[in-house]
Amino acid sequence: MMTVLTERLGSFIREHDNKQLVSIPIAVFALSFLILVIVFSTSGAPVKLGMEFNGGTMIAMQSQDPIEVLEQKYSEYHVVDVRKTGDRAIMQFGPMDNDMQIQLEADVISTYSSVEIKQVGAVYGKDLQLQALKAVVLSFIGMALIVFFIFKTAIPSIAVVVSAFSDIIIAVAFMNIVGVELSLGTVAALLMLIGYSVDSDILLTNRILKRRGTTDEKINHAMHTGLTMTSTTLAALAVMYIVSTYSYLLTSSVSQINLLSDISIVLIFGLLADLMNTWLFNTGILRWYVEKNPTVVKA
Repeated sequence: MMTVLTERLGSFIREHDNKQLVSIPIAVFALSFLILVIVFSTSGAPVKLGMEFNGGTMIAMQSQDPIEVLEQKYSEYHVVDVRKTGDRAIMQFGPMDNDMQIQLEADVISTYSSVEIKQVGAVYGKDLQLQALKAVVLSFIGMALIVFFIFKTAIPSIAVVVSAFSDIIIAVAFMNIVGVELSLGTVAALLMLIGYSVDSDILLTNRILKRRGTTDEKINHAMHTGLTMTSTTLAALAVMYIVSTYSYLLTSSVSQINLLSDISIVLIFGLLADLMNTWLFNTGILRWYVEKNPTVVKA
């Protein structure tokens, strides 16, 4: 299976010139960036912020009431989201004043059983936003420095960094499309995505610049290893997504694990974007680079 996939992708790369290869990822990146601009212009953030960053209250409890009934019942408390997993309901509310908060908690506790309440203040949420942004920026700076130190060549190093940046932009645009909020879990997923992206890009760049053989041969060898690594990770993430999202359908004693579900779906789509950016964009850039500078690679 992996051999067939490698041969088909390798054939596609050989049949298209460098401009054609890079045009596809660039078009997807441009569309994703446009989505972020539109979302930012309407909401003030490039992606919908979760409770950790916006502030608010999350209440989980045992309830047989359908989602529509719960939404109507607690509409005066600025309910943001209501989910049901088996016989357990999870309600998320936006920021509210202290009196309304006390009234809401008293209402829920007196009506339902097994109540769990989690509250995040708006000020604390703003602080978490800054910390998350710093984490992403510092990760990118550290990654870029290491890449430039390894290859000591501008064009290949820039291609690796741009490819990783594109993976993040595409993944965040996907979050907007499917309605996944930015939480501490999805921030962690985006940080992990940087590592996955750099791993495959460094593999490709190292094979092309530092191994002997023709460029097509080196691309094929790197592709076989890279696709094997990525497909193994995707298989594990797919299992994690299915178990965390749909296991409650098999037994009511297991509830949906939203954190793992969000992390896995963001990583899955991010890795699919990385396949495109690595084997089309980065390959096109590197193949153009070695054609223009044949002395920088081993024959």
